[in-house]
Amino acid sequence: MEFALSEEQRMLQDTVGRFLADASELDIVRKSAEAHEAYSKAIWSGFAELGVAGILIPEEFGGLGLGMLEAALMSEMTGRHVAPIPFVGTAVMAPLALVLAGSDEQKAAWLPRLASGEVVAGVAVTEAIGARDGAGVNVQGDVLSGSALFVIDGPGADIFIVADKEGALFLVEASAKGLERIDLTTIDLTRPVSELRFENVTAERLPNSGPAVVQQIIDAGRTMVAADTLGAGQMMIEKAVDYAKERKQFGRVIGSFQAVKHLCAEMAAELEPCRSLVWYAAYAQDAIPEEGALMSCHAKAHLSEVGRFVARTSTEVHGGMGFTDLVGLHYWFKRIGLDRQLLGGPERVREEAARLQGWAA
Repeated sequence: MEFALSEEQRMLQDTVGRFLADASELDIVRKSAEAHEAYSKAIWSGFAELGVAGILIPEEFGGLGLGMLEAALMSEMTGRHVAPIPFVGTAVMAPLALVLAGSDEQKAAWLPRLASGEVVAGVAVTEAIGARDGAGVNVQGDVLSGSALFVIDGPGADIFIVADKEGALFLVEASAKGLERIDLTTIDLTRPVSELRFENVTAERLPNSGPAVVQQIIDAGRTMVAADTLGAGQMMIEKAVDYAKERKQFGRVIGSFQAVKHLCAEMAAELEPCRSLVWYAAYAQDAIPEEGALMSCHAKAHLSEVGRFVARTSTEVHGGMGFTDLVGLHYWFKRIGLDRQLLGGPERVREEAARLQGWAA
């Protein structure tokens, strides 16, 4: 039995990695962040040309028809290169919602446009994890009222997939009457979020939706966020090692000091086992669905903690330079910070994992 990636999977990841190495180099990321762009249209267009925007969309709708593991490999690359693109919501969560719960007409209308990169989709499901006071979407018929916070890929979105308080999913166009979108920056300037306010907004119900489908979408999103942290953490380790080979103190490169060697080794030892955890969590979404929710919780919670350790330690290896915009390490640091909180912080996700295993009420 083969437990490693296939040659095709590695080639796909390498191709996307090479593309992002040029298209999402640090100066381009910095300019996009300073301009407060919703996302980089140039990078997203290139992603779509590679077919990655439709990675989960069936071939009959113009997509690649691949699985969650391949999507996780792509998410790892977006984190590695801090790509300012709407991958998690537009390429993973929204297409999955339409495939699982949409009508034939809805699939035909939207999946080809998502696969081509023509349409960007925001996903509003945070309230299904834990709603803040006053937040949440109520529905009467197919008319929505209320608000949704921390909408993934909301800025620049053309459509939204929205979960109501009962676990039903709705498709809302950004131009819908009565919909107000407020775009908000986060600590990660490469990925803003939105708040949506609904005032008697007419929406399209996804007819096959329900709490189980909403949970699947959340599980997929958590796995992608964990993969994003994996990629960002790997890049921070590599940058720390490269810096340790160049920076000199007392006439020697700091990488020759035992303390610095230990810091770099500890980062690698903590992060590398996470790779198989992310792979398995993504694989389980498709092949072992009964384990999907639990494994997504494990991956999200563990990568949140390991990512924070790597982010802090890499910055420590860089010393004072680690805080400068010249080095740009803060883009990865903040990327990991936002990943930690998206779709539930580690404490909440661990609580869910405990309930799934019967360890908590």
